Amino acid sequence: MTFADTVRYLFSLGPELKTVKWDLERMHLLLAELGDPQHGLRYIHVAGTNGKGSVCAMLDSSLRAAGYRTGLYTSPHLVDARERIRIDGQWLAEHAWVEAFEKVYAASERLLACGTVDSHPSFFETLTAMAFVAFQDAGTDVVVLETGLGGRLDATNVVIPEVAVITPIDFDHEAFLGSSLTSIAGEKAGILKAGAKAVFAAQRAEALAVLEAKAAELGVAPEHSSDWVISDLKASRWCSQFVASGPVSIVVSCGLAGAHQVENARTAVAALWAFGVESHFITAGIAAAEWPGRLERVAENPDIILDGAHNPAGARALASFIQQQFSGEPIRIVFGAMRDKAHDEVVGTLFPLAAEVVLTAPNQPRALGPESLAELTDHQNVRVLASVAEALDYVKSKPMTTFVTGSLFLVGEARALLV
Repeated sequence: MTFADTVRYLFSLGPELKTVKWDLERMHLLLAELGDPQHGLRYIHVAGTNGKGSVCAMLDSSLRAAGYRTGLYTSPHLVDARERIRIDGQWLAEHAWVEAFEKVYAASERLLACGTVDSHPSFFETLTAMAFVAFQDAGTDVVVLETGLGGRLDATNVVIPEVAVITPIDFDHEAFLGSSLTSIAGEKAGILKAGAKAVFAAQRAEALAVLEAKAAELGVAPEHSSDWVISDLKASRWCSQFVASGPVSIVVSCGLAGAHQVENARTAVAALWAFGVESHFITAGIAAAEWPGRLERVAENPDIILDGAHNPAGARALASFIQQQFSGEPIRIVFGAMRDKAHDEVVGTLFPLAAEVVLTAPNQPRALGPESLAELTDHQNVRVLASVAEALDYVKSKPMTTFVTGSLFLVGEARALLV
């Protein structure tokens, strides 16, 4: 079987969200059939609504700086499915991907044949099992594990981490996680475990109350990113530097753009210190961290910036960046979104900042048509273009600082065409 064959098969299992199974029984059965490859590894488990990927990238980079052989599991991917599973910062090699897939596929077929499960493991369950197999086969020392959706019933929630990290909680995936911050926080809190350290990023009061209550129930004394005081902040358009002072003072240089990345870096500092990483490795690792598709400048003169903002909190962070760093400059927004997102709030936050809005749709079954998006705005300068390629051709023909945003699927498709 080739790498391309495995990817076709994985996507034949159906859309990632629609195939979510809301219990962990099948995942436990699958892993048991594989010999429980998740056992024997050390973990930092990360849940939250926004900032998970960026925090994971900083954690992974810093752990590698400290000499650990790392595994990193994140979602979704932008261009290549192998982005989701990384060993020592590198995408899983195609041959290793195929080997992991074949092991998981064979285990799934055995479970189906004997009637232990009544349906094939989902897209995300299969990928998560592949990640555990790959991390075990590669002899990783520590794995940075990002939840896919929620936490309590997420397929990744089959490990006992040394540190559980909760990034800022906001509204997203309400159909699956609940329509209130308290219900969403309750799902995210599911990754907390007795005996594991917990690190909470800055949270809204109602979300924090839920997290604190769950920690107390488990006998866990959580640490807070806000315990690390930020001083000497120097921020430019594309990077920032500051001192984070807690038990020690750590100089942090962050190459990820935006004020929200300062907060993500502070959360990473707290988690790394809790894990036992020395300060100079934290400094080196965060400075080297990269995370594509998040305020990523892929062209200059004029700038084209890709940002995966796809929910209200992400839109607010992007709007803040535009207002702080591009005040008085005309900008264009190329926007596409999935049908199940909070379009009204995102559109209302971002579109007033743009001199021109270009509406399009990524090549995804869940994508909302650009004509439907056009009905959500009274912006006076809107252009509707059917495909991402058409939208980018237009952008190149009419130079103006441009932000491509609204969906990680849109960003991934654009990045494949631009980078």
